[in-house]
Amino acid sequence: MEVCPVYLETRKEGSVARGKIRLIDAVLKGDLEYTEGLEERLGLCLTCMACVEKCPCGVKVDKIIFGARAAIVKNRGLHPVKKAIFSVIKRPKLFNLGMKAGSMFQGLAFKKHVSITGAYPRFPFGLDRRRIIPPLAAKPLRNQLPEVIKVPNPVKKAAFFTGCSMNFLYDDAGKDLVNVLKKNNVEVTIPKDQHCCGMPILAHGDAETALEMAKSHIDIFSKLDVEHIITPCGSCGTTFQHHYVEMLKDDPAYADRAVKVAEKIIDISDYIVKVIGIDESKLGTLNMKVTYHDPCHLNRGMGVKDSPRAILKKIPGLTFVEMKNADRCCGSAGSFSLTHYDLSMDIHKNKSKAIKDTGADAVVTGCGACIMQLADGMNRFNMLLPMYHTIQILAKSYEAKDKEKHS
Repeated sequence: MEVCPVYLETRKEGSVARGKIRLIDAVLKGDLEYTEGLEERLGLCLTCMACVEKCPCGVKVDKIIFGARAAIVKNRGLHPVKKAIFSVIKRPKLFNLGMKAGSMFQGLAFKKHVSITGAYPRFPFGLDRRRIIPPLAAKPLRNQLPEVIKVPNPVKKAAFFTGCSMNFLYDDAGKDLVNVLKKNNVEVTIPKDQHCCGMPILAHGDAETALEMAKSHIDIFSKLDVEHIITPCGSCGTTFQHHYVEMLKDDPAYADRAVKVAEKIIDISDYIVKVIGIDESKLGTLNMKVTYHDPCHLNRGMGVKDSPRAILKKIPGLTFVEMKNADRCCGSAGSFSLTHYDLSMDIHKNKSKAIKDTGADAVVTGCGACIMQLADGMNRFNMLLPMYHTIQILAKSYEAKDKEKHS
């Protein structure tokens, strides 16, 4: 009750972990059915893992919620709209084609916002008309870059799992990530056949489709000759590190390979700090005052909390200010902000206030979905601050150093 973002807004017992677990227990005992009402109650969970971190008994509430949602889908079936969407997402070529078409015609469907990067939907599309949506990249990141990016005398070899947000929305951040790795003599492999990690599908209970996607990625990444697989998103990293291993643990063809892939997964900020090391001679001055938001799955799922702050604190001229409750969920939770927009914004208002109180010029985080939510929510509260992925700040510092050398 102390940490659940949904309960703190609704103040309803059914919203908190204890309430949901009692409902699930009643279903398992045969006292309740897999009803629409149960599905709605279990949908009121961000899977932010705050309750997991807080629970003195170590109850893995997120695993219970995922399991219950999968059981609901098995018993009631998947909603036709979700089924149609997931059938596209699990087919990379079809998904890529759809996103390409979307980038070409987005000007017809969305009206550009006058003050920040993003647009309002002209038509409902199931989206709140007040919502700000980031524009799709004119060309997906993976289509802009070669599959293998060579460097002279590489000190390391790493694969880059782009995730959907960097591939389709924040391609500039993706290019910054690659440039930072190149600057540190890391050879980068970006498999062309990679696709969505499957977290949104798993979160909605379609365990069968999520399993297909897990196997596909294990096939793709287990054959690469790299020391690490870098992720720029905590949800993607958590999916590879934990969910794939859990889903495939009883499959003799995939169990061991899933573990080996999971052992190579690392967030980009951890990779910079713990593997490469921060070379201060490469850092230029940035006269900025920033604060940092902890993405839930990056912090609690992958255990990455200190490395982003270590990067920010090393940059000359940059002032880092810690916000209150930096690790409280921003209300995004992937598709939660699509299906429960008003509640998502109620949760977000606490984040906007915390950011405002820091007096920061910009907000930094390590997740594309959080950037999207922060930009949208802060627009609602008239705070038009720029948003950056952690790696973008480091790239800016590198660029500033290069300019200093040539001035």
